[in-house]
Amino acid sequence: MPDTALLRTAYHDFHQQRGAHLVDFAGWEMPLRYGSIHDEHKQVRNGGGLFDVSHMGRIRLAGLHARRLLERTLTRRVGDMKPLSCRYTLMCAADGGTIDDCLVYRFDSDWLLVCNASNREQVLEHLQRESADLKVKIQDETIKTAMVALQGPNVMDLIGRFSKEVPTLGRYRFCIKNLLILKLTISRTGYTGEDGVEVIMPANSAAMAMKLLAGGKGASPPLPPIGLGARDTLRMEAGMPLYGHELDRSTDPISAGLSFAVSLDKGEAENEPTFIGQEALRRIADEGPARRLVGLRLEGPRTARQGMAVKHGDDAIGQVTSGCLSPTLGHPIAMAYVDREHAGTGTTLHVDLGRAAAEAQVVDLPFYRRP
Repeated sequence: MPDTALLRTAYHDFHQQRGAHLVDFAGWEMPLRYGSIHDEHKQVRNGGGLFDVSHMGRIRLAGLHARRLLERTLTRRVGDMKPLSCRYTLMCAADGGTIDDCLVYRFDSDWLLVCNASNREQVLEHLQRESADLKVKIQDETIKTAMVALQGPNVMDLIGRFSKEVPTLGRYRFCIKNLLILKLTISRTGYTGEDGVEVIMPANSAAMAMKLLAGGKGASPPLPPIGLGARDTLRMEAGMPLYGHELDRSTDPISAGLSFAVSLDKGEAENEPTFIGQEALRRIADEGPARRLVGLRLEGPRTARQGMAVKHGDDAIGQVTSGCLSPTLGHPIAMAYVDREHAGTGTTLHVDLGRAAAEAQVVDLPFYRRP
């Protein structure tokens, strides 16, 4: 795809001015890195950093049947959510395969669904198809809004200089703040394994917001920008799934270890609909998944990559979904789906690296937990 066809976020000039290495990511021109991915990763773990995540889809739902549509299309119950709270959830097909994983935000009178950039169009199509007989207004706000993530152990102290309210937010809670002429939706969420927030704002206010967030008045020390390369290694250490790797249309959330985000008792309350894929996921939960997502600690210096075979003896019993040399832990790590009889913690396997094999031990996820 030529560069002229790529979508650009409201922070494109900001990235160019700071020498970002820009790449095509799900049809968006996004910063992979500004310098070293390793250094940017360590910056977030040790202090903090700022990510442009405006490529994520943002879909607003309102109307009489908005909640009913979400109950029908999302695996997790949303009817008991309090206003100004958000939840991690998934959207599945009838066979239990994953269409996408999302965050759902509950406002006083409407809802916001944040989905993956690569799946925005199919999520929209799925919602529109399932709402054919419902009174729901579905509006794609991705282009007219922007979104950044501030992540790291020092982030909340920094934010505390601007707001007393934001640092008091519980996990998966959000608030709406007016800062000068900016209207910000700030949630205590993230995708790095660190504390921090994600901020949604109008795209036409994004340049002013970036000046404040990345080193404007009162923001000393500033939060340096971090690319998507470090975001990927950070989420791997935190054991967080990425669509297209740990999740896809042929993978169910039970096998992925995401049972906490699946309300298998939906429909038992009066007038509560079941969700699409619920029957299939009940069967998988009852029988136990045939394969499980596990963490692997590899011996030696080489890194496992997506698609590499995981073996027990001469038998292929799984496949790597993600892998990297962990900047925090100092050794290679990977996530993989393996047959359930070989998924126990401590099991010794090996990964076929092509011309060689690396011994790998099954370990608990996540690989890293913040202090």
